[in-house]
Amino acid sequence: MIKPDKQTIADTLTVRPVMSYRDMSDFIDVPWHIYADDPMWVPPLRLERRFHFSKYNPFLQHSEWQAWVAYQNNRLVGRISAQIDTLHRERYGNDTGHFGLFECVDDDKVCNALILHAESWLAARQTRQITGPFNLSINQECGILIDGFETPPVVMMPHTARWYPRLLEEQGYQPVKDLLAYWIAADFETPRVMQQLIKRHADQIHIRTIKRKQFAEEMEVLRDIFNDAWSENWGFVPFTEAEFAELGNSLKYLVPDEYIQIAEVDGHPAAFMAALPNLNEVFAELNGRLFPLGWLKLVRKLKQHEIHTARIPLMGVRRQFHNTPLGMALACRVIEAPKKIGLEHGISSVELSWILEDNMPMRNILKNLGSKEYKRYRIYGKTL
Repeated sequence: MIKPDKQTIADTLTVRPVMSYRDMSDFIDVPWHIYADDPMWVPPLRLERRFHFSKYNPFLQHSEWQAWVAYQNNRLVGRISAQIDTLHRERYGNDTGHFGLFECVDDDKVCNALILHAESWLAARQTRQITGPFNLSINQECGILIDGFETPPVVMMPHTARWYPRLLEEQGYQPVKDLLAYWIAADFETPRVMQQLIKRHADQIHIRTIKRKQFAEEMEVLRDIFNDAWSENWGFVPFTEAEFAELGNSLKYLVPDEYIQIAEVDGHPAAFMAALPNLNEVFAELNGRLFPLGWLKLVRKLKQHEIHTARIPLMGVRRQFHNTPLGMALACRVIEAPKKIGLEHGISSVELSWILEDNMPMRNILKNLGSKEYKRYRIYGKTL
């Protein structure tokens, strides 16, 4: 854990905007300094982070952002981003903006300097309502870890330092919404009531896997279901076609067809579930570097079924079926469908994330399946 001398920080702290390739390298490197002594942290792939923060990220087709890095005696001590998403403003007002990618040593002066830079940038763009962290949007990694520090994060989920809630609250940020992650054994037993519900609607529901030869079209099917299913949820911002296609392409050769299940009602796609092997099991050993040999280890472990945990990051049931017995049956069916497949691939446990704290129907389903809430993330907000 970095414990900077506070007087030295006050005298020499500088915060610089990320403007160059070298600056971005420092921005990407900050977590290696913050989590040097945290055995639960999983280093991201530097190459993937470089792409994520580049002009090729489709999120930037409808947004703008700026990043900053904090230094003390040429030592990396923090970072932050600020972003404006036009799709978010269309839904929630032209005075909204976000911060994200927040990392900071345990020092309120460093945090204050980073927050002031982000807030000033956002205020200059008519922002009054700030929420975050989003890395870079709600459809990517988001939230500050509140509970669940004893276990490492799974793929595409954040891990943050224990002192972040205190630092943000000292800067006037207040809790807005909690996001939950659940853990379940892959060989869970479906409760009798759910089995009866599924059986009752068996004639209406047909489960299939993704059609690999029509991958682009299938991604559009999933995007359409997701955007419809989540459209009334807190903070929802629709996936664009380019964003969902990029997500699909990045996982296309890492996810077996069986990990994506589509439920049809009377021949029409009505619900889906997408699972991912927990690639963090491999990334934890690579220290951020896929080359020269990291990719070989990744491919070998995937082929030989040596990754033993997974995550379900995407799931949705069309709105027309919400709050109906058929809708409940669809949700149960797509959750249950990959159980046998996961066990055949060597998966022993699965994370389901994230779930809004007030999404009681889904939380009740997960509770009845025997899963447990094991991590909690928090979104913070502030009015300028």
